Amino acid sequence: MKKQESSYRWVVFGSVLFAYFLIVSQRTAPGLITDQLMWEFQVSGAVIGLISSVQFFAYAGLQIPSGLLSDRFGPNHFLIIGTFLAGVGTVLYSISTYEYMLMVARLIVGVGDATIFINLVLILTQWFMGREFIKLLGFVSLTASVGSLVATVPFSMWISVTGWRAHFITIGIMLIALSAILYFILVVKPRGKFQEDERKDPKKRENVSSILHRTFTSRQAWATFMCHFGVVGAYVGFIGSWGVPFGIHVFDMSRAEASGFMMVGLVGAMIGGPLISYITSRLQAIKKIYSIIHLTVFISWIGMFFLGVNSYVAVVILLFIIGFGNGASSLTFAVVRESFPVEEVGVVTGFANTGGFLSAELLPIIFGKVLDVFSQDSFLVGYHYGFMIPVLFSLIGLVGVSMIKEKRSVHS
Repeated sequence: MKKQESSYRWVVFGSVLFAYFLIVSQRTAPGLITDQLMWEFQVSGAVIGLISSVQFFAYAGLQIPSGLLSDRFGPNHFLIIGTFLAGVGTVLYSISTYEYMLMVARLIVGVGDATIFINLVLILTQWFMGREFIKLLGFVSLTASVGSLVATVPFSMWISVTGWRAHFITIGIMLIALSAILYFILVVKPRGKFQEDERKDPKKRENVSSILHRTFTSRQAWATFMCHFGVVGAYVGFIGSWGVPFGIHVFDMSRAEASGFMMVGLVGAMIGGPLISYITSRLQAIKKIYSIIHLTVFISWIGMFFLGVNSYVAVVILLFIIGFGNGASSLTFAVVRESFPVEEVGVVTGFANTGGFLSAELLPIIFGKVLDVFSQDSFLVGYHYGFMIPVLFSLIGLVGVSMIKEKRSVHS
């Protein structure tokens, strides 16, 4: 029996999705205890920022290498190892007594995290047909949004009851246990029961430089990179760095109110992922729908430029639309699945994913530089001109989606 015809594929989907949910929830959970860490370890905010950045730089730096390895040796073991490393790093984080231990722990988590999404995409590619794949990408996007949502008030309440160490060691143990369960589900149980997709004979495999050269010179690969750069990075970069200060400075909100204010975008993302993926799978028109999304997001950021410091209602509507567009960003990987041979889906997925991360890292820096130009008394003007940055970033995404060359139908 083929994998794509077996009901067992839903067991695979549920298990890898749960692993993704847990790991996504731990990406930002340390931000809930920043003040506690500064007090307990007697370190500055800059040190805490460095500890947090280690995880994300490891994640970004390993996207393409992870894709290369997964394309060559298969995704199952790498997803299992990544889940295990994320669990070990989280446990180490919970028992750390020195700041250097916190940094090593987040580095291990980052290395594990770097393998998860790419191998999730590859596993879905192996187990599901084209139309199913597009629909399921929407649920992957929804899962990421729910994971981010859980890492706010629910986790904050948990930590307030049990303490931060109990929280992190519990999640870490869950991840380690899940890695063992995944080994059974992905490796042991399917062994000999399904027709495997044949991998290239090792002797006939291309060398890494040839694969990378083809990726870096592919118009389609750069199109997906730019799409993710524009629609994901602009949203994540703003919401994750300047969104809360924006609510505080412009609308005179408390920090808690501003955090809730930013949840509007997250709600949009939770709706946008499944809905757009479903519509796309029905119409089989990835480029057309993704182009509409990018154009809408671009116009919305222009709206933020003109109305962002003047109208609360307009900002709520625009943030929802921008979040909705971010939820639809899973179409980037539908394009990858459709456009590249299975042996290269991993590396191109990693390349495209790097675009979103790069944008999310660059936007807060440039946005902050714009704000620095203005004095404390001119925050409204600073945010007004700061919104030119996501406008430009989303324009790059719009150019990227226009570069996509779509096949006539979604292959299964």
